[in-house]
Amino acid sequence: MSSYSIAENFNKYFKIKFANSKTLRQEAFKIRYGVYSRELGWEPENELEMETDEYDDHSYHCLLEHRRTEVFAGCIRLIIPPVQNPTLQLPFEANCLDSARKEVLDPSSLERGSFSEISRLAVLDSFRRRNKEKSVPFVLTEANPETMYSEEERRNFPNIAIGLYLGGLALANLCNHKGMFVMMEPRLNKRLQRFGLPFEQVGDVVDYHGMRAMFYLDKNKFNSELSDELLALYKIIYKDLTEQISLVPFTDNTDK
Repeated sequence: MSSYSIAENFNKYFKIKFANSKTLRQEAFKIRYGVYSRELGWEPENELEMETDEYDDHSYHCLLEHRRTEVFAGCIRLIIPPVQNPTLQLPFEANCLDSARKEVLDPSSLERGSFSEISRLAVLDSFRRRNKEKSVPFVLTEANPETMYSEEERRNFPNIAIGLYLGGLALANLCNHKGMFVMMEPRLNKRLQRFGLPFEQVGDVVDYHGMRAMFYLDKNKFNSELSDELLALYKIIYKDLTEQISLVPFTDNTDK
C-alpha cells in the first residue's frame, strides 16, 4: 500500500469546500444544528434548524462534501477578530481566559489578529463509523439507494474529522496566522498528537461543554510533524482551498 494511500483514497471520496456563500454557510449551520442542538443538546432548538452564534460573521467556514452523493458530511470554522473590531474576544477568551497557564503562554501578550480559534467541528451522524455497523450500509434516506455508502467509502469515514482539522489549519496558514487556539478534551489532544498535530496545553481543564482545556498550535508546527500520508492530504486540502479562495475576496465574509 502506498504511503500516500490515505490522501488518495480520501480525495477520491471527499472534497473540501470553502463556504464562500450564504447558502454554503447555511449548510454548515444545519450540520451544527443536528449535532450541537439535536444530538448533544448543547444549544437550543429553533424553527430554522440552524445553529449560529455571534462569531459566525467573522469566521471562515469549511465543509467536507461526499463527492458521489454531494452530501455535506461535516463542517468546521476558523474564527478571527474582524478587521473592523480587532479587539473583539474570541470564544476561548470570552469564556475560558481565567484558566490560562500564563507561565506557558499568555494569550494577552499575542498581537491581535495574529491568531485564530478552531471551533464548531461537527460530523453528521450518518458519516460516523460504529463497530456494530461495520457490515451495515450507512443510509441517509431509506428510499434513496444513492445515499447508501459502500464498505470502501466507509473506510474513509474515520478520517473525516482529521480532514476538517487540516482544513482549519490550511485556512489559518492562508491567513498567515502565527498560531491557533482550540478548546478540547485532553484525550482528543492525545489523538491529534498521534496524527502529528502537537497542540500544547496552555490552560487548565474547565467545564466548558464538557471538561476541556485551552490548547495552542504554533504556525511552525501546523504541518511540520504530520506523517507523510497526512502531509499529502494536507497539501491536497491546502491547494483546493487556495484555488477556491482565489475566486472570492478572502477578507469579505458577507454576501453582496
